[in-house]
Amino acid sequence: MYGILQIPVVGMAVEPFVVLLITALAGGAFGAALGALPSFIFTGFVVFLGEGIAILERQIGTIEAVPQGEIATGLTGVIGFGAITGPHIAFAGGVAASAYAGKKYPEMAPDGWDYHFGKNISYAFGTKPDILAVGAVFGALGMLVARVLGGLGAPTDGIAVSVVLTALVARVVFGYPLLGRPAGSGFLDMTPFEREEKRAATDGGTASARLATEPWLPHQYRWSGVTAIGLVGGVLAGYIWLQTGSIFMGYGISAMSLLFLQLGVEKIPVTHHITLMGAVGAVVALPVFGSEAAAILAAGALGAGSGLVGEVAQRVFYSHSGTHVDPPAIAIAVVMLVVGVLYLLGVVPNAGYLGL
Repeated sequence: MYGILQIPVVGMAVEPFVVLLITALAGGAFGAALGALPSFIFTGFVVFLGEGIAILERQIGTIEAVPQGEIATGLTGVIGFGAITGPHIAFAGGVAASAYAGKKYPEMAPDGWDYHFGKNISYAFGTKPDILAVGAVFGALGMLVARVLGGLGAPTDGIAVSVVLTALVARVVFGYPLLGRPAGSGFLDMTPFEREEKRAATDGGTASARLATEPWLPHQYRWSGVTAIGLVGGVLAGYIWLQTGSIFMGYGISAMSLLFLQLGVEKIPVTHHITLMGAVGAVVALPVFGSEAAAILAAGALGAGSGLVGEVAQRVFYSHSGTHVDPPAIAIAVVMLVVGVLYLLGVVPNAGYLGL
């Protein structure tokens, strides 16, 4: 009976959906326990492993008794981007947990943390039951949003959209300003941060002063630097795709590199939105121009473009409120929406990794 009943839009039978829902609850709690950033680093390792196996599988052909593509799908799709370490589940759960703790437990903020504690996505909340419960709820919500978007055939990255929407929901639910009030001349103005201006915490937390403007990455917000790392990351990801056929390998490497950021190495750039879009740029450009050199240039251009979209996103959605809304997820959602719409209009020959 359960195998016959189908849930509308989600496109799953009842029992597999229930299994997925329960697992997503656990995945969201897992993200809260480890912290949002550590859980995303695990995403990178799993995706890297899954894509490595996929490359090997393509090189040696089908392995006897194992359906073609099954090994890689089981790691990259079901685990890396699925209910275990999928960013829309584990990372989203960790982000919501930080937002909740920023209001409920401001005293947990570590010494030297100048931002609102609700933005501390490196913090592992361990086994605190109420915080794990928040992560679980938002992990399940993230799974539902992504499944519904996939069922509706939305022409963008449903996981990225889910990461953004759940973070905004957390702001509303836990009483933070949706965008916040900029301290400078507008949302894009970062000069209050450069002048180290302080403000009292009016949107939660303790009464002690915090920075008036809180850029997502203090070492990665200047337009020139963002453009430069975007070009570099985009080109490298485009080359990886040309040589291996893997769109997600560069993304996995970028996510794994954040281990160093988590460990406190200064000025590690965040590049997964850059490398993923760089690979997409190569995928789209190669059949258009028929040239690997042109594909590499397109990869660099789209990588830089994605980096700049992410920077605009952090200045609008991150810097002026008290919780984490992920700039890379916004960049991926926006850029892939453009790619998806252009494909549907017949302007470009493919939609990258979107199943349109």
